[in-house]
Amino acid sequence: MSPIATLAGYCAPALQQPIILRVRRNHALEHATIHILNRQRYQLSGRSSEAGFVLLGEAPTEQVESAVREALQRMQAGERQLALHPNCGTNLVTSGFLATALAFLGFSGRRWRSAWERFPTMMLFMMVAILLSMPLGMSLQRHFTTEGDLGDMQLVSVTREAVSLPFKNRQLTMHRIVTRQA
Repeated sequence: MSPIATLAGYCAPALQQPIILRVRRNHALEHATIHILNRQRYQLSGRSSEAGFVLLGEAPTEQVESAVREALQRMQAGERQLALHPNCGTNLVTSGFLATALAFLGFSGRRWRSAWERFPTMMLFMMVAILLSMPLGMSLQRHFTTEGDLGDMQLVSVTREAVSLPFKNRQLTMHRIVTRQA
């Protein structure tokens, strides 16, 4: 068992709390929906909550609803790998944290000149950290930020909104997906 899986086992009581579990399941459904819409060449991002999730980006509402229904059906049929997405914010945060922690440790010290002498070595270590962060981020998704078993989740609604972007003369398309546990 991996260290991340072991840690998740210790955290299981918190991860299985109803509100946290709903967020994790919606996050998984968000990823699965984005996988399906990406196949159709739609580029979307999302954000999950206990009530469902939102998708940001241009796509027809009928396509979004169809993708959510397909994702829900496929995940409930056992395709749990759809819960993981390489462009998830979990991966981005993991990369940023590892690189920042290494830089902080590598450049700490009293002498400024000594820190600059360590720069090439630290850059190499940070690149390795970035390479390792993808599998680590995917493992964190699998065990902490998503739940591939959607249980008895149901789709309630899919609605489309146009949101005005501040300081720009543009609209952003947002789809709000509401789910519930039966």
